[in-house]
Amino acid sequence: MNYSGFTLWFTGFSGAGKTTISKGVALELKARGCRVEVLDGDTVRTYLSSELGFSKKDRDTNVRRIGFVSSLLSRNQVIAIVAAISPYRDVRNEVRHMNQTFVEVYVKASLEACEQRDVKGLYALARAGKVKEFTGIDSPYEEPLNPEITCNTQYETINESIAKVIKALEEYGYIPI
Repeated sequence: MNYSGFTLWFTGFSGAGKTTISKGVALELKARGCRVEVLDGDTVRTYLSSELGFSKKDRDTNVRRIGFVSSLLSRNQVIAIVAAISPYRDVRNEVRHMNQTFVEVYVKASLEACEQRDVKGLYALARAGKVKEFTGIDSPYEEPLNPEITCNTQYETINESIAKVIKALEEYGYIPI
């Protein structure tokens, strides 16, 4: 099969659905014979950025590292799927420019919806002051201005969001139909 690698970058609040959607997209792409690697923000932070905190500088460094790894993968015909909060537009744009082909997916959900989901209990800890510099609570999140794909997980099921991403990638000609 002939296809090029690219970076598929999921951004949004904690709990918006980035990891769940990215894993579903990865399964579908693998079923189509694509070479895929998922770079989940939590996993990458554990293995590549464990010394970093959550200041803007440290977050930017973490996102740049993920962006560099995704560019290495994509230029070697691997679809790099990234699921990372990546809260700052300027660094997401840097990463866009370091990748030959970059598709930004905004996993949109209100802060309130993400707090209600709060699977990891992090919002509750942040509201209690036990977790500092938490995105959306005491650290900003800058929504993408022109993402290639938006998945509104308040109104779409996970399967609808996965299907939306796959359809868009087919329309862009990035994956086989």
